[in-house]
Amino acid sequence: MAMSECPVRCVLEGVPRVHFFEGGRRCPEDIILPSVMRAVLEYLGEPDYGCRHCLAQNPEAKVLCTYSFLVGVSGAAAYLSWKEGWQGDNVALFYMSADPAAPERHVFEAIGYEHEWVAKGQGPDDEALFRERIVGSIGRGMPVLGYGVIGPPEPSIIAGYDEGGDVLIGWSFFQGAPEFNAGVEFEPAGEGQAAGYFRKRDWFKDTECLLIVGDKVAKPSLEETCRTALDWMLQVSRTPMVRPEPDAPEWYRQRHNGLAAYEAWADHLLRDNEWRADDEAVLRAHHRIHDDAVGNLVEARWYGSVFLAQVVESFAGGPGKRGTQAEVLHAAACYAAEHDLMWEAWELTGGIGSPEAYRHMADPGVRRAIADVVRRAREQDARAVEHIGRALA
Repeated sequence: MAMSECPVRCVLEGVPRVHFFEGGRRCPEDIILPSVMRAVLEYLGEPDYGCRHCLAQNPEAKVLCTYSFLVGVSGAAAYLSWKEGWQGDNVALFYMSADPAAPERHVFEAIGYEHEWVAKGQGPDDEALFRERIVGSIGRGMPVLGYGVIGPPEPSIIAGYDEGGDVLIGWSFFQGAPEFNAGVEFEPAGEGQAAGYFRKRDWFKDTECLLIVGDKVAKPSLEETCRTALDWMLQVSRTPMVRPEPDAPEWYRQRHNGLAAYEAWADHLLRDNEWRADDEAVLRAHHRIHDDAVGNLVEARWYGSVFLAQVVESFAGGPGKRGTQAEVLHAAACYAAEHDLMWEAWELTGGIGSPEAYRHMADPGVRRAIADVVRRAREQDARAVEHIGRALA
């Protein structure tokens, strides 16, 4: 259909909201790509995916925690990155391999959908191309992932458009953040919702690329998907630097990965000259980056442990069969132990969310204790890697 024949406004109703944790029935979903894709699968009514806390919605689901499944298959379950210096994008998933699109590729292969990237620089009028692809996808009832739109270049869900595409409508993790949502308006909140879809004008300049969800295709068996995911998790953990070459792009250069990232993180905590008590701005900035790493590891490893528990049910094994469940469960326990250790790290600075946490970081004794926690977490991660490797062997 030509753009001139498309409706001026088209909105997909009922796309689930995505957001940083605010309490409520759903578990925390603060890792953005898996959360966005969980919402898309829920909207599409895919029968294989459900939530163990909302079983009435989909009693036939084969996967009872879709979010943890997507954390696992994307590689987020095993991910940790630390770039030299204090970098605010350490938690961005696209650094987990030399291919920044690898997490999405693994997700779409696992769920059995084609996908296509639409990036800037493909033609003389990229904005018209973006608009055409968004309008076309919404017209066939399929949300679009827009990287950026509001806030950092993380995926938002584009669920509709208005005024012929001048306005985008959807959900973003950052739509309520004052530092990112200047000029953003909102659709009325639906029944039982705390917020409504965002409405964003002048969206093209803030949108890095689009991910178009394509046709449904045959997908691997659940057992094959789980084995592929475990192999990918091992690659993510065991690769010390995903772009080690000296001419790597600056944003990849000197970026420690996987098991190697723990040591880099601990080392930065021990640089006393970078934690001066008389420089509040630096203390706040460095603590925020450290705290992001703690929070990301808490969630990634917890849901990683849940994913591994689901893997046990999908592997060859069980009553009357011979399998590798013990190794997988040992790995799950190691991930759960990492989760608990990160809570120890929070307690050392006054507890999760403490407004005074950054001040505690000026104390060398506190930072040395946290560095010890980080190194103990690395030991647990290394054990998990060994168990997963034996399970695959």
